[in-house]
Amino acid sequence: MTHAENTRSRRNATVTEVVLPGVVEPEGLEVRTRPMPAPGSGEVLLQMEATGVSFAEQQMRRGKYYDQPAFPFVPGYDVVGTVVEAGPGVDSGLLGRRFAAMLKTGGWADRLLVTAVDLVPVPAGVDPAEAETLVVNGITAWQMLHRDARIRAGQTVLVHGANGGVGSTLVQLALLAGARVIGTASPRHHEALRARGVVPVDYRAPGLADRLRAAAPHGVDAVFDHVGGAGIVDSFRLLAPGGTLVSYGTAATRDTPGSSRLPVFLLFGRLALWNVLPNRRRATFYNIWAGKRRAAQFRSRTRADLIQVLALLADGSLTAPVAARIPLDRAAEALRLAESGTVAGKVVLTPVP
Repeated sequence: MTHAENTRSRRNATVTEVVLPGVVEPEGLEVRTRPMPAPGSGEVLLQMEATGVSFAEQQMRRGKYYDQPAFPFVPGYDVVGTVVEAGPGVDSGLLGRRFAAMLKTGGWADRLLVTAVDLVPVPAGVDPAEAETLVVNGITAWQMLHRDARIRAGQTVLVHGANGGVGSTLVQLALLAGARVIGTASPRHHEALRARGVVPVDYRAPGLADRLRAAAPHGVDAVFDHVGGAGIVDSFRLLAPGGTLVSYGTAATRDTPGSSRLPVFLLFGRLALWNVLPNRRRATFYNIWAGKRRAAQFRSRTRADLIQVLALLADGSLTAPVAARIPLDRAAEALRLAESGTVAGKVVLTPVP
């Protein structure tokens, strides 16, 4: 399509997007339309096929995500879609192909601009909603397991929230690596976890630390903790000598009033203190955007890890449970469902029919 044809075709074309206007309940999300943008140099216009509802958006609507932009903005941490237009300097061979991209914000739109170098190809035959569940979740799980904790066959790991988006991916990757996995979850998820080969532990019942210690009397080689709060102390104490605590969130303080940064700073201080004490254990905080200032290296590492994860999905080694597929204009319903804690898998937004 020529530039003139593109100009004529978009005169009446619009983008539908979901805007987070401020600290609101899910029903406060706003569905808006605006003129469809043209891709600039190095950009593509992506037709969204799936975008996710993650814990990040749950924090953002409360104003609790550590480095979220100023309101109003369009949420949407990641996206899978098809390239429908390429800007100047972009290979026209990308047109019509399906890609995944990690954005942090902007994904809750039926069409959006994406920097071409951030696109990662989705293998043929892979369902776009399933691929979407493994963009941020898959990169996070892969990097924490293989780059941070460096888990090997025969080791034992503890995954908090083993039924969640990142947790369920961590469980599968750890099992594929030959590790023994203990996972905390509510009882309704225990049967499914046992079927995978996980030792499930009810995180709500009294004496959680004692029950986890009973499941691993000699300690564990890694703990993956998205909860934070006071419970992070028990996570660290469960480590065997040489073990690694990977903290990657502060879910315990999601609904706590006050500064969004204070819980993070307190967590960082605690982790730093443990690392200077002579305890033969290591504590780290995982940030998926770490190293972004070295853009080429960051993109190369992120791309390589996501390609590996999507390849495992394509060959059936990894599953990506989709809890629900909900049209974009019902984003409030999708966010409410994701926050309910009643579903297994990820809630995915799809284009409006």
